[in-house]
Amino acid sequence: MAINDIKINEPQTNERKVDELRVNDPEIVAELQALYPRYEAALVGNDVETLTGMFWSSPHAVRMGLAENLHGIEEISAFRKGRSPLNLARSIRRIDIVTFGRDFGSITLEFERTVDGKLVRGRQSQVWARLPEGWRIVAAHVSLLP
Repeated sequence: MAINDIKINEPQTNERKVDELRVNDPEIVAELQALYPRYEAALVGNDVETLTGMFWSSPHAVRMGLAENLHGIEEISAFRKGRSPLNLARSIRRIDIVTFGRDFGSITLEFERTVDGKLVRGRQSQVWARLPEGWRIVAAHVSLLP
C-alpha cells in the first residue's frame, strides 16, 4: 500500500483550541490512575470479559501485540479468549499517565516478567478515550525488549 492510498478521516469541527486543552488535569489523571489497576488485575488474572470490556467496542479499536496485529474488537476478543492463562504475572517498573483535556489520555508502562527462568523486559502503551459508556482503550501496543 502506498502512502497516498491511506484514507484519512476528515477532522471534525471543534471550537476548542488546542492550547485550551489542559494537560494532566489532576482530576482526570486520578481517574485513569484509579482505572488502570483494574486492567492490570484482569490481565494477570486472565479475566477475558473485563479485558475485552475495557476496549472500545468498535471495528476501529487496535491492539498491536508481541506476535499479532488485531484490528477491531472482534479480533481483540478472539485473541483474549484463545490466549494461554499461564505466565501472565509481571511487575510494573514504571508507569506514566498523560491526559489531554477531560476525555483523552495515554498510559505507558515498562514491565518485567520471568519466562523459563529468564527475566524478560517489555513495554506497553494504551490510548484511552472517554466515550459515552466511559473510559475505553482505543489503541494498545505491547512489545518486548531484546
